[in-house]
Amino acid sequence: MSLETVTTFFEQLNLTDRITEFDQSTATVADAAATLGVRPDQIAKTLALKLKEGPIVIVVKGTAKIANPKFKAEFHQKAHMVPFDELEDLIGHPAGGVCPFGLKPGVGVYFDVSLKDEDVVYPAAGIPDAVVKLTVDEMEKYAQPLKWIDIVKED
Repeated sequence: MSLETVTTFFEQLNLTDRITEFDQSTATVADAAATLGVRPDQIAKTLALKLKEGPIVIVVKGTAKIANPKFKAEFHQKAHMVPFDELEDLIGHPAGGVCPFGLKPGVGVYFDVSLKDEDVVYPAAGIPDAVVKLTVDEMEKYAQPLKWIDIVKED
């Protein structure tokens, strides 16, 4: 179970108290924001994509959508989401639980600059009904993205 992977990751940092599991789904941005009582922008949405070189995740603010021309300019290929049935095998987490922690080896992590609009964000915690509360600086420190990129559509 990938909640265990994420919990183990945060145990090493003495931060398991930042993980909250709920009785209802937090799998979508709307569900997570409603459950947490926060704005949708505060949800750190993690997108799982397939590149020719291998799988990646990109963390964006909750309401952001990928701008295909920006994605292609950054990665020199079209954006292809990882199909739901391949998420656990390629990324390590199921749909609704994808986050930048406890990933399978070789999964590249990127952060979109849209995250910088928020101080505190709530990424998933490996399953569709758990989140982690972190500042953007903490999330960067612990997820160690390869790069900050700008690939979302303008508001």
